[in-house]
Parts: sequence; structure tokens; C-alpha cells
Amino acid sequence: MKLLLKSEDLAKLVLSYLGSLYLGYDWWLYFALLLVPDIGMVGYLVSSRVGAFTYNLLHHQGIAIAVGISGFYLGHETLQFAGLLLFGHSAMDRALGYGLKFTDSFKHTHIGWIGPEAKQELQKG
Repeated sequence: MKLLLKSEDLAKLVLSYLGSLYLGYDWWLYFALLLVPDIGMVGYLVSSRVGAFTYNLLHHQGIAIAVGISGFYLGHETLQFAGLLLFGHSAMDRALGYGLKFTDSFKHTHIGWIGPEAKQELQKG
């Protein structure tokens, strides 16, 4: 099941990349900007609660879709591209095992714990 979910997220990443090409953006621009949504981690400099909010805001696939659809209805290709980029980035993160963050720890995600905590959780279970 885990492999199936990861392959689904990789397909979302490829789809968002192809969407950026369809919009007419250079092939390299998508990859040059792919990590920009991680700027949401800056919120962790304030607190875990603020960090989880800012990180999740930029990694929520529903928000990515809303940004892209807003760009479509407004005829604004940059917003469409931003939506595709946000969507693709979150899909990439999920394929790599990173998810939306809980407020208690950066390493506690909706997918599970990442890092050494993941091993501890597996040993407990």
C-alpha cells in the first residue's frame, strides 16, 4: 500500500510539471522553484505552533488547488503556475514520506514520525 501511495504522489508531481510546460514555462523553471514552498519552515523560528501553521499553509494540496483555480478564473498564468508548483511540491514531499505537521514537533507529520522518532514509534508498536 505504501508503494501505491508513493507512486500516486509521484504521478501528481509529474502532472504538475507537465502542467507548467503546458502553460509555456521553461522546463528548468519548475525545478528551480520547486523547493520555494519550504520557506514555510521559517515559522519554526517563532514557535512550533506558528511553524506548523506556516508550513502546512504552503504544503496543503487543497490550498494549492485553490491557488491554481484562482489563477485560471482570473486569467493569471503566474497564479496557475504557483498552484501547480505548490501542488507538485506537496506531492513530492509526501512521496518522500513528509507530511503536514502537527504542532508538537516538526518531525511529527500526518504520515507519521520522520527521523529517529520514526524508529522509536515502530519499536513501541
